[in-house]
Amino acid sequence: MDMEMELKRYVKVWVLATTCLCYCYYVAARLPKGALRLLSILPVIYIFIILPITLTSVSLCGPTAFFLVWLANFKLLLFSFGQAPLSPPPPKLFHFISLACLPIKLVQRTDNDNNPSPSFMPRLLLVIKTFVLLLLLHVHNYRQFIHPYVFLSLYCLEMYLQIELVLAISAIPARALFRFEIEPQFNEPYLATSLQDFWGHRWNLMVTSILRPTVYYPVSEFSKRLIGPKWASLPGVVATFVVSGLMHEVIFFYLTRVSPTWEVTWFFILHGICVAMEVALKKMVKDRWQLHRAISGPLAVSFAGVTGFWLFFPQLTRNRVDDQVVWECYILLNFIKHKVSSFFIG
Repeated sequence: MDMEMELKRYVKVWVLATTCLCYCYYVAARLPKGALRLLSILPVIYIFIILPITLTSVSLCGPTAFFLVWLANFKLLLFSFGQAPLSPPPPKLFHFISLACLPIKLVQRTDNDNNPSPSFMPRLLLVIKTFVLLLLLHVHNYRQFIHPYVFLSLYCLEMYLQIELVLAISAIPARALFRFEIEPQFNEPYLATSLQDFWGHRWNLMVTSILRPTVYYPVSEFSKRLIGPKWASLPGVVATFVVSGLMHEVIFFYLTRVSPTWEVTWFFILHGICVAMEVALKKMVKDRWQLHRAISGPLAVSFAGVTGFWLFFPQLTRNRVDDQVVWECYILLNFIKHKVSSFFIG
């Protein structure tokens, strides 16, 4: 891979994406919300869908596809109908752009906030997780000596750390440049007490906050007319997981460039059904009986891990996406070394 050419393509992708968001801010925002604004934004949504295809690097294409195809497009759909987080538009263009395409949820600081920096423990955890991720990347050199199930377990941990660190790093510019407090994207998912807690309050909270207004609320409102308010949330839960599964299939296509196998969709359908059953059971028993969190928590996390082995990760490992990420890291590090050496020598 020619890393220099890939980085140039990456810059072009984000320059074009930024230009499109400027159009949305200055032109589409002036149109009345509804069908007319949606019609004006549809070309931008189409451009965002095709932009990641121009990138061949998994490390660059994956986050770009997630930021543009999923987050930005879903936020623009909400923006078309005058809904948060982009409506009403922020007072500054760069706030609009960062809020549209980065996995951040902003909380405006007050004038009395004299200590905007994150506390020590989150910083320490971030350093520890970075160190663990580097160790896991190094483990790939010894893959032939590791049992496949052990390696897959380590890869699950590696994927979690990669996602969390990418989301944390992408929020840094908004914190540094715009003086906003950023809500964390992960809330220590390994401490979840149930599947509902895992998916709703701990795992990738940016996606959760986007899927609620775009899928969960509309489906739940529609379901009230058919089955009444008590159970209307259950179709909303299942529909949300189905859409999440389909969007993961799209992201996996950008990463692998092979036809979807629908394994990851079934992973989310299974979890959607299980979460709906959990919600229904809680409504039926209420406070009369419940598992202790010391039991329900490990069960939920174990269920997520086992089903992940079965349905979520095989498409990635089968197409050696894990090895490609490691290989690209080495290429990028060598490219940076070469550029730094050239700068100081030449």
